[in-house]
Amino acid sequence: MPAKDDPVVIKKYANRRLYNTGTSTYVTLEDLAEMVKKGEEFTVQDAKSGEDITHPVLTQIIFELENKDGQNMLPIPFLRQLIAFYGDQMQMVVPSFLEQSMMAFAKEQERFREQMKDAIGKSPMEMMKITTPMKAIEEQTRRNVELFQNAMRMFTPFPPQTTQDTTEEDATGDKPDDLQDLKDQIAAMQRKLDQMGRG
Repeated sequence: MPAKDDPVVIKKYANRRLYNTGTSTYVTLEDLAEMVKKGEEFTVQDAKSGEDITHPVLTQIIFELENKDGQNMLPIPFLRQLIAFYGDQMQMVVPSFLEQSMMAFAKEQERFREQMKDAIGKSPMEMMKITTPMKAIEEQTRRNVELFQNAMRMFTPFPPQTTQDTTEEDATGDKPDDLQDLKDQIAAMQRKLDQMGRG
């Protein structure tokens, strides 16, 4: 028997049926989506091999939600950019960046909800002091950009070149090295994030 705080094990059978071992009932992808929304931890295992297949099942849930009644939450530019990162030098940074960004956004969302609760019963002048949803989103975008910049610094192990070094390199006509390519990609991503923040 799993401990009380251990994630519930969901077993997936060959016929694609999902079995919740915690409640001893068959469940659907919609049921798993509700468990996620309630903050219930679970892992999905292949019933035959015991392999952890949580990632593909969660991805399938997102796919189902994106195709349900026009509830598109992932914008096309984001999806295109995400696809472009596969196989790219930046691929190893993206998962951590997205995870931290979503955690920060969730905290911001909770803070905004608390502000709205506190706002009930306040005067119009007091209400004006409360952060609007757009300002909260703009602030979160700015924080995400800072977070990404900090993450990028961890992957730049060399100190910045001096002006003299740069001049000498340019004078030789050599092509930029891999580090310069990475810096250019970071700069391009920074511009895109800035555009998203202004949008």
